[in-house]
Amino acid sequence: MTDGFNFTFPLNSLSMKHFLPISALALLAASQVSAQGVASIKPLPYPATRQVDTMTTYFGTKVADPYRWLENDQAADTKAWVQAENQVTQDYLGKIPFREAIRERLTKLWNYAKYSAPTKEGKYTYFSKNTGLQSQYVMYRQLGTGAPEVFLDPNTFSKDGTTSLAGIEFTQDGTLAAYQISEGGSDWRKVIVLKTSDKSLVGDTLKDVKFSGLAWKGNAGFYYSSYDKPKAGSQLAGKTQIHKLFYHQLGTAQSTDKLIFGGEAAPHRYIGANVTEDERYLIITGANTTTGNELYLQDLSKPGSPIINVVADEKSQGYVVDNVGSKLYIYTNHNAPNFRLVTVDAAAPKQANWKNLIAETKNVLSVSTVGGNIFATYLKDATSLIEQYDMSGKRLRIIQLPGVGSAGGFGGKKGQKETYYTFTSYTYPPTIFKYDIASGTSTVYKKAGVQFDPSKFESKQVFYTSKDGTRVPMLLTYKKGLVLNGKNPTLLYAYGGFGVNITPGFSTSNIILLENGGVYAVPNLRGGGEYGETWHLAGTKLQKQNVFDDYIAAAEYLIKNNYTSSNYLAISGGSNGGLLVGATMSQRPELFKVAFPAVGVMDMLRYNQFTAGAGWAYDYGTAQDSKEMFDYLYKYSPYHALKPAVYPATMITTADHDDRVVPAHSFKFASRLQADQQGPAPVLIRIETKAGHGAGRSTAQVIGEQVDKWAFMFENMGLKYPMAQ
Repeated sequence: MTDGFNFTFPLNSLSMKHFLPISALALLAASQVSAQGVASIKPLPYPATRQVDTMTTYFGTKVADPYRWLENDQAADTKAWVQAENQVTQDYLGKIPFREAIRERLTKLWNYAKYSAPTKEGKYTYFSKNTGLQSQYVMYRQLGTGAPEVFLDPNTFSKDGTTSLAGIEFTQDGTLAAYQISEGGSDWRKVIVLKTSDKSLVGDTLKDVKFSGLAWKGNAGFYYSSYDKPKAGSQLAGKTQIHKLFYHQLGTAQSTDKLIFGGEAAPHRYIGANVTEDERYLIITGANTTTGNELYLQDLSKPGSPIINVVADEKSQGYVVDNVGSKLYIYTNHNAPNFRLVTVDAAAPKQANWKNLIAETKNVLSVSTVGGNIFATYLKDATSLIEQYDMSGKRLRIIQLPGVGSAGGFGGKKGQKETYYTFTSYTYPPTIFKYDIASGTSTVYKKAGVQFDPSKFESKQVFYTSKDGTRVPMLLTYKKGLVLNGKNPTLLYAYGGFGVNITPGFSTSNIILLENGGVYAVPNLRGGGEYGETWHLAGTKLQKQNVFDDYIAAAEYLIKNNYTSSNYLAISGGSNGGLLVGATMSQRPELFKVAFPAVGVMDMLRYNQFTAGAGWAYDYGTAQDSKEMFDYLYKYSPYHALKPAVYPATMITTADHDDRVVPAHSFKFASRLQADQQGPAPVLIRIETKAGHGAGRSTAQVIGEQVDKWAFMFENMGLKYPMAQ
């Protein structure tokens, strides 16, 4: 929900010839907006998107798909439709009288220096900084206490700031670096290698790399992963099925790179690799889902050694996080839904030989290592609790954090004496702390300069009961002294999928809501990982409705307890969270005033036909699995569940370079929602250009989307900005 854009497309006669006359229903609905609403000034001229007679039969049931032609994102008529829809959206937003006041305020709030935690690579310390409104963060390096110098400036990668730095890996001695760039937000990347001494390029640029880390093998070359790129015309939407792990030898052509693992001989949808810090072992993960993986090992100290299978199935997750000689440290949820840390000798690494080092507890565990120590981060009701251990598993201390919130970091190399972590919460701007590993002392390294006074706001956790009696946590953030009168503008944000943890984090954008008497509400729905794999599985496949029920119950709690009411309640979510918003608003449209489904998975019958969508089947199931699974998906699929009804004011957001959740999902959903809307509320779709699923967007794009989100929300709640307090 933190990505955005701001632009306008001109219309021309060519773009309009693809559309029928404006529908009378759209004109009627738009003209009925309240006298305060901008749509009453001029009815919304939705393009009456053409429908085609396309049918697919699933287990004897014929399913109409009248907007399937919009799946062809390269077709001229699809591009013309995008232009026409964007024109309607920008015309509407441009008439909101306080839109520019929000832009001015948010731009001012955003304009402060932002830093990443530093890392030590060779003789230099590296960190990233954005002076405030730069399109992309700039990467700096510093020698000792000397003055920092620019190492990489992604703002020079493209004129419009839409090419971003998408990852960097250094050799152990820090003399070489390989970095990835993303153009226009695409998941397809290029890899560039340089000497850190003078930043001169080494070899040719690698192309068509996707879903990949970079793992150096000494200074001679590195491992990376990719797919065969789909044929021209479908490169952003074409299915990517078989991942391959390659080794690139510096100074050689990419076409000669050696296939190490994967491909037709060992087909996996996702393959990852890393090399241990001592460069002894190559660790490979192979998976067909996003929530379980096989684990492989190769001893690089012995030329010609085979790749050994450690975990032979994808029923659990397992990753080698460190090693001491032949002793491997494996983080896993095998027989431990909340995860544990085990050790095993690399000579006999099978699961039967694993020994607990840090046992599973009632709180979900994640681990990192630095300075010859293990840092165990636990989720306690979706907030951080951190313990420090030595490599033998002896607990040394509980780390004292500044408050209740989220802490991340605690990583680095074995020889480090100190490390860094970032702490944040919904009322605590991100602050970087330096941590002395021996003494356990934390000191502030960089404090955020955002104009926000935490003492004026509060964040509290409540628990509510879902439809089936399940107890669900939710964090509420608002200004102190909030009057519970049911009239507070409220944004209910959630995700609920793929075992993803939603933990407290500060948002500069949310200041607009909070300082105007609003409530920001974040429930931790089933499907996420906040309570381990059991919580995750309770929101998957034939249990997916639990996620929607949890979300609906959160809204009902807020209304029942007078934080807000349906007239002042907005829902928001992206990707799987976009699916959440789409499904929930189709099931309970009367419960919400405004909806923001972003880059959502909206067609649950065909999601697995595009890019990496088939890899989501572990969470969703597919319409081809069985009649039971088809019936279940068909019932809640947002695109298919819509019917003529009164829906909330909706602003759908997507991007033309989103090659993870292809924009066709949003295109089709918007078309059907505009046709089915029986009420006065507007249905808009905002389609960004030169942007993808979210990562790498320019600061201007991010601010632009947030400005329009708040303007759209306040306008359709009948509120003014700024609000009288």
